[in-house]
Formats: sequence, structure tokens, C-alpha cells
Amino acid sequence: MSRGRPVTLITGAQGQLGQELCAIAPADWQVIAYGSRELDITDSDAVAALCSRERPDVVIHAAAYTKVDEAERQPARAEAVNSVGAATVARAARDVGARMVYVSTDFVFDGRQGRPYTPDDMPNPLNVYGRTKRSGEIEVLRISNGDALVVRTAWVYSARGDNFVRTMLRLMREQDSLSVVSDQIGTPTWARSLAEALWVAAASASVHGIVHWTDAGVASWYDFAIAIQEEALELGALKRALPIRPIRSDQFPRPAQRPAYSVLDKTTGWAALGPARHWRTNLRCMLQELTRG
Repeated sequence: MSRGRPVTLITGAQGQLGQELCAIAPADWQVIAYGSRELDITDSDAVAALCSRERPDVVIHAAAYTKVDEAERQPARAEAVNSVGAATVARAARDVGARMVYVSTDFVFDGRQGRPYTPDDMPNPLNVYGRTKRSGEIEVLRISNGDALVVRTAWVYSARGDNFVRTMLRLMREQDSLSVVSDQIGTPTWARSLAEALWVAAASASVHGIVHWTDAGVASWYDFAIAIQEEALELGALKRALPIRPIRSDQFPRPAQRPAYSVLDKTTGWAALGPARHWRTNLRCMLQELTRG
């Protein structure tokens, strides 16, 4: 194969982040994208054969088992994808000399320290999803001998796929009122802006270890829902406003416990990969895209 352009392999290409990565890929990169239907990341032979054939320069590993509550019911599946699968991809990347960028989560923290988490803070995940993603981090860094980059992010949404914004819009059209948790604090992050940062990461070979990257600002899920309704009404994506009531987490029990405060300190991440706009600005951009169809 002629190597006129550097090659990036993207896993999880059918997910909301994977689709954004493909949509905004820089012209000077050759992109090879595989979703779960084309590539089983838990199949070490298949992953090794793919990397041996395509010889990527960078692997952006966006594939993950992200169904947080379902992971409590299927821990073995979550472990297979988020930990074993990540290790499998890291090993294949290492064997062909590719650098790996692994997308992780704020859910590796327990949310109890009451200030934004730095990359050096000690993880203590509360649920299966967080534990398996943390295990994936450890494996990727171990296998790459520290040369890989782990990018922790939070509350990702886009105009594609299943996510909080699209769910809220549907419920706002179908129901007469909503109750949304107000005691879990984090940062909504548009998949498009995260994808832009990951392309910077792909081109930044000197950046390794763990960094945090989300949009700017903080919000509760309740704040996020209020903003979704206000912005959607302004854009004509909703025809009416409905009451949204704040509730406590214990009033909305779910199989997986969530951290109460999972805001990430992005100081080093923004310095390395570029700063982010405020989450509400990016929410407006995403809703404009969704409204245009």
C-alpha cells in the first residue's frame, strides 16, 4: 500500500462519537472505520489481522459498551468489550507500531471529593461500566508501555444515536411533564467537539498518559434538560413548553449508581488538545444541526 497519508483506524464507527470522527476527518488522514458489525474487538485474531493488513499509524478506540444500567445486568459482556476488547486492540496496535488513543469516562470516579477531578486523582468507580472502563485504561497504558493516550470525557451526546438530548426531546413531545435528577453534576459534551479534540490527539504523538477533555462549564441533568427545552423552543424543534421538576437520585432509582459530582479538571487536556466552548453553546449548535435534519 502506498503511504501517502497517515492512516487512522477508528473503532466504534457506528456509535455517535465514531460517526462524528468519520464526518470531520481531516483531508490529510486516510481513515479506516469499523463498527461492531464489521469488527468484533474481543476477537484477537480478527483485530490482529486487520491491523496487520491496514498498518494504521494511529488507532482511535471509540468502541465501548456504554449502556450503564445494562452493564449491571451483563457485567461479563461489559468486561469483554471495555477491558478485554481494549486490551486486544492495544496489543494489535502495539504490534504494528501504531499509537493508540483510548476514549474513557468520568465514571471512573466516585464523585465524592467535591472538586473537579484531575488526571492524577485516584479512580474509584461506583458501577460496572466505570470499573470496566478503568480496567481498559490500565490495560491500554500497560500494553503500550505508557505511550498510549487515554482521553476521559463525560456526558457525550450528538444528533445521532441514543443519548440524553434526543431522549429528552422525545419525552418533551410525548409527555405533559418531566422529572429529572438534579443532584448529579457533570459536563455535557457534544460529540462533534470531542471528535475535533481527538483528531488533534491523533496528530500529537508527544501527548500520552491520561488527559481530561470535555466541553466547558458544569450542569446537573436537570439544568441540562431545562437548557434542551429552552434551546429547542427557540429553534422551533419543540412546539410547547412543559413543566420540568427537579428530583433527587433516590427518587429515580436505577440499577447502576452514578457519581454525584463527576466534573473533570481539563487544564492539561485543553492545553494539549485545545480548549472547548461552553456546553450550552455546543448544545445550540447540535440542536441546529438536528433541526436542519
